[in-house]
Amino acid sequence: MSKVVLITGASSGLGRATAQHLYALGYKVYGTSRDPKRYKESFDFPLLPLEITDQKSIQHCVNLILEKEKFIDVLINNAGVGITGPMEEIDLDEVRKNFSTNCFGPLLMAQAVLPQMRVQKRGLIINITSIAGAMGLPFRGVYSASKSALSILSESLRIEVKSFGIEVCTLAPGDYATDIASRRYHAPIVENSPYKKAYQSSLASMNSHVDNGNSPLEIALEIEKIITNSKVNVHYFQGPIMQKLSVILKRILPANQFERLIMNHYKL
Repeated sequence: MSKVVLITGASSGLGRATAQHLYALGYKVYGTSRDPKRYKESFDFPLLPLEITDQKSIQHCVNLILEKEKFIDVLINNAGVGITGPMEEIDLDEVRKNFSTNCFGPLLMAQAVLPQMRVQKRGLIINITSIAGAMGLPFRGVYSASKSALSILSESLRIEVKSFGIEVCTLAPGDYATDIASRRYHAPIVENSPYKKAYQSSLASMNSHVDNGNSPLEIALEIEKIITNSKVNVHYFQGPIMQKLSVILKRILPANQFERLIMNHYKL
């Protein structure tokens, strides 16, 4: 019997590439988007409306799938948003919004599917975090923090649900060629800000990394491996070799030395 897969944020980018790949393999794929009606093109898989920060919207979406399929085997918490800005100047309301989408939303999704997964005595939750969540990056501190928080929540959740036959893991991508930059919240560049020059330069660097990123299909293939593997690890990292190497260096280098590497990379 084909596994039922629910993927949030499947209208574009990594989510859409993953949904299309799994659908082509024969999985019963359901994607979500805040407003599926805005897309004129057709999708091979059903695209359901979902506001990931709204508990009622989440429960309605999950109920629709369960009414039709009776099961949800895999939840891929992919929906997320970027945010940039100097920590001193960034709007705290925007910080709360980012955490609501990147951290609290995936937790609400997990809470919605776990009762059914316990009944099934099986299930897999893959939380899409970020390599940026493994370290504090300049002018991306909020994004790094929200993804890091999701990673730690995933570790706790994994331990709590393992006895029910449910697996939880994270997949942390690096930079991929998606449209995330166009949907990212940017704190405005303040003319007389002491961070103006460094912030402008960092924004240009971030956008360049995304524009020149690898194909999102790499993430889809990695997710396929996770789903089909009998042993699910706690964390997976996927991206350009230097970005994956940064995660290792963060663990083994003295903190001050790693900080210097980051500052040199961003020319700070």
